[in-house]
Amino acid sequence: MKIHIETDRLIMRDLMDEDVQGMFAMDSDAEVHAFLGNKPISTMEEAKKMIDSIKEQYVQNGIGRWAVVEKESGDFVGWSGFKYITDTFGGRSNFYDLGYRFIKKYWGKGYATETAIASLNHGFAKLNYEEICGMADVDHIASNVILKKIGLLKRHEFIYDGTLHNFYTLSKNEWLERHNKSYL
Repeated sequence: MKIHIETDRLIMRDLMDEDVQGMFAMDSDAEVHAFLGNKPISTMEEAKKMIDSIKEQYVQNGIGRWAVVEKESGDFVGWSGFKYITDTFGGRSNFYDLGYRFIKKYWGKGYATETAIASLNHGFAKLNYEEICGMADVDHIASNVILKKIGLLKRHEFIYDGTLHNFYTLSKNEWLERHNKSYL
């Protein structure tokens, strides 16, 4: 298990086979999938395949979403972090997408914002990304609020699976200017 980021309340680490119950709890919930095409999974095998797919992204792209674990309880609460997107979304391909998804009972605790801020800072400061992107269904108010709150800038809208989405980006230079950070 590789830990990538620790916040005050959370650990962000590689997904493991042992996370299958948590992945199933999260991705079988129709409410979790309300703004993700309304396609919740229905079997543990599908949850296992999702974990395998993310583990393959670690190998192929050097990055993939990370499991988010509460420090206090040790519980898997969801995933957050980056995915390298090679398909075309919003007229763009080959970019680092910042995303997050959590089991419903952990909503409203600020975990998405906490992990998104930590991921953004890690992406620019440690992984040396030149740009980080984010996408959200225009009707998914919470996700759009988070992407704006962490500093991503809405650049345009696009249609995905018949639904209007917002496309956000932030360059490393924009991030450095906002945070007055420099590297010696």
